[in-house]
Amino acid sequence: MSMITPTANTPLEFQRRHTGLSQLYCLDSTPILQRQIERESNARSYPRRIPLELKRAQGVYVEDSRGQVYIDCLAGAGTLALGHNHPVAVEAIQNALASGIPLHTLDLSTSIKDAFVQTLFELLPSEFAKDARIQFCGPSGADAVEAAIKLSRTTSSQQTVLSFHGAYHGMTLGTLSLSGNLGPKKSLGGLLAGVQFLPYPCSYRCPFGLTGEQSIDASLHYIRYLLSDPESGITQPAAMILETVQGEGGVIPAPERWLQGLRNITREHGITLILDEIQCGIGRTGDLFAFEQSGITPDVITLSKAIGGGLPLSVMVYRNELDQWQPGAHAGTFRGNQLAMAAGNATLRFIQQEELTTHVRHVGHQLQLLLQGLRAEFDWVGDVRGRGLMLGMEIVDPESSDSLGRPAADGDRASKLQRACLERGLIVELGGRHGATVRFLPPLIISEMEIEHVGQILYQAAQAVHAVFS
Repeated sequence: MSMITPTANTPLEFQRRHTGLSQLYCLDSTPILQRQIERESNARSYPRRIPLELKRAQGVYVEDSRGQVYIDCLAGAGTLALGHNHPVAVEAIQNALASGIPLHTLDLSTSIKDAFVQTLFELLPSEFAKDARIQFCGPSGADAVEAAIKLSRTTSSQQTVLSFHGAYHGMTLGTLSLSGNLGPKKSLGGLLAGVQFLPYPCSYRCPFGLTGEQSIDASLHYIRYLLSDPESGITQPAAMILETVQGEGGVIPAPERWLQGLRNITREHGITLILDEIQCGIGRTGDLFAFEQSGITPDVITLSKAIGGGLPLSVMVYRNELDQWQPGAHAGTFRGNQLAMAAGNATLRFIQQEELTTHVRHVGHQLQLLLQGLRAEFDWVGDVRGRGLMLGMEIVDPESSDSLGRPAADGDRASKLQRACLERGLIVELGGRHGATVRFLPPLIISEMEIEHVGQILYQAAQAVHAVFS
């Protein structure tokens, strides 16, 4: 584990200059940030909450144009598994450039591509990998999801797709159709027809008003009944798609027994089971793939983000039996990103060789305990959940209730906490219903010392927010 020690991935220069515990950082606009506001689309999102002009980055740290240093617990929305500019990824990119290999190859083969595929299949659970095919997709995860839906409809005489409340699968018209958030699709027509949404179990906010095992039982019973009811109004589905851990939906892990139940249901009804591991895969949850813990074997998985070592890449891996589509049925110009495959292969090898999943479980537990400590002290921290280094802390209004009598989600207070963290040198993101869940997706190499530092900043930020609402 030598390459994940603090001195290896976070140069002392960055550590010395990270002074967030002693002063508030200035977040005034710069000329570049002002030009961004004037010239970029109104659809821009992250700069509104994280108004930084970034200059350098290393490991878990980023530095802005004013020389201020931040701990990055967003890490490209989980893309940067090894943090910023990790030596193994940088070296792989440099070697690929020096080799003279074509940088753009469509879906033609190269030694770099072959090595990437070999590594990925070695890391996949053997039961899945032994009978699998891979499709390289466009550079975004959304394109892999689009491919998965096209494949499932091609191999089935049916069209309906089952998705889940709180889901996030991308921002294309097709993937928005499968996603729960109503905001981006309110004004859009032409969404994918035949999508049916189902409840995703969450003990803290179960739509049935239940908790624990009862919530799981109710969800599985509802789905079984729906598929057997001749008056359900839902035609036989071609596919069911879900995130093994919901990310944008508020960091909600799928219970193992529920996943096992879904696998049984989909097999019984001949439904293709698609697991979206675009954010929760590649070591993020403390397992190489989040579905491994449940012991199930899906029909299809979609992968992106961390799989490219920080560069754009997405793939779909699926059972050979489903490989019934025709040549060119799913294509795209940028399927042959050689630099991403080189960086991705190096990243996957490093995660495997350094047993990084063990480290993720350890420091993830450490961070979860720190978040639980905040929950014990502040009554507006309603729930702490997640797995590994994919964690969320839901912020609530203890004086208001939702329709089922639970504390209401408080997006305003969560936003103030995010801002207070940023002012003290910590980048976190918001998600979940009403934007009330503070999300943590730090690089998988983050050290115990850095986790402790994150906890200290969080506590100071929480105290500041508490003072505002007291």
